Amino acid sequence: MIKELDIVGLDLGAIVDGMYGDSALTVSVGEPQQVVREQMDTGRAALFAGIAQVRAGNRIGDVSVAVQAEIERRGNYGIVREYVGHGIGRNLHEEPQVPNFGSAGRGPLLRPGMAIAIEPMVNLGTNATRVLDDDWTVVTADGMPSVHFEHTVIVTEGDPVVSTKVE
Repeated sequence: MIKELDIVGLDLGAIVDGMYGDSALTVSVGEPQQVVREQMDTGRAALFAGIAQVRAGNRIGDVSVAVQAEIERRGNYGIVREYVGHGIGRNLHEEPQVPNFGSAGRGPLLRPGMAIAIEPMVNLGTNATRVLDDDWTVVTADGMPSVHFEHTVIVTEGDPVVSTKVE
């Protein structure tokens, strides 16, 4: 049961004309504690730091390291490693994988027309997760809060297009 002070992750998708979109956000039930508010701010900032690196000619590692650097700059958080962002298009999960950690200048080259889903998952404790008995629900191994934010981003010759951003 969801109760006051819980945070809830919403991971949503859509298919339009055969093309997938994937987006996620974390919301609080009531006013979150300061530490959780900062964690949520960190997750959002990390997402947009990654998006800023989505440029033709950059590499997946440039996106990944930007996400990681923003998270690490803001505190001692666990960056989930078992679940990563991904390519997206005619299928929900396509290559390449888009980790939330990495090295600049590494990985597949970003080319115009590619679409990727960037999705930082930031834990208040360690980076470890576990799957519950329903074989679906993922929680942190230490029981600490986790936040998740995601957008589908299209690579262009110029600024990236965030196809799941609601204005």
